[in-house]
Amino acid sequence: MKLFCDPISTTSRPVMLFIAEHGLDVELVHVDLMSGGNQTAEYLAVNPNGIVPFLVDGDLSLGESTAILRYLADKAASPAYPRDGRVRAKVDEALGWFSTNLHEYFCLFTIYPSFGIPHGVDPDLAASMVAFGTIHSPRWLTVLDQHMIGGQAFVCGDEITLADYLGAAFVTLGDAAAYDFTPYPTIRRWLANMRGLPHWDATYATFNGFVASHQTQAKAA
Repeated sequence: MKLFCDPISTTSRPVMLFIAEHGLDVELVHVDLMSGGNQTAEYLAVNPNGIVPFLVDGDLSLGESTAILRYLADKAASPAYPRDGRVRAKVDEALGWFSTNLHEYFCLFTIYPSFGIPHGVDPDLAASMVAFGTIHSPRWLTVLDQHMIGGQAFVCGDEITLADYLGAAFVTLGDAAAYDFTPYPTIRRWLANMRGLPHWDATYATFNGFVASHQTQAKAA
């Protein structure tokens, strides 16, 4: 198996971490997003969508991080994607929640604009998006903090699931913008559990370097 990925990619890191934690025999093929590696003719021949992550397992080609996580978990018979239908449904619910509600309001509207306004985007529109995200992100973070995690160690209970791999990547994206998580003690406890995983530091090393560089540039500006 090959996973085309980039550790700077928010959606690549959950899959990379899952592979590392489970010791799966998957070759990681670096697609350098910062240099446009995802838009080369060579990579587009592999994945016409030109995005990462992307898994190739024999004659199966699979995109989308949640689909890849589910596939790998089933292949490895991982308890991170429980067999019990009712429990699995809650994991699927959380995966969907992170991919829609939190990703939209927190990642897209609140955090990504801090990296700079994409070329061609109206600055006033971008400012309105940030203002909208700033207002609404606390609502979803409160749901995660008080209702989804609550007194549990992880999002769907006291055992790690796929929802934690995905959700932690989205939430820690806030580090790049020095987002204040002080009002969310349960989220901070949960992230401490995730950061304690054996392969977290290695998987997140490139991202953490990017965060440090971005914060240094922001302070100098």
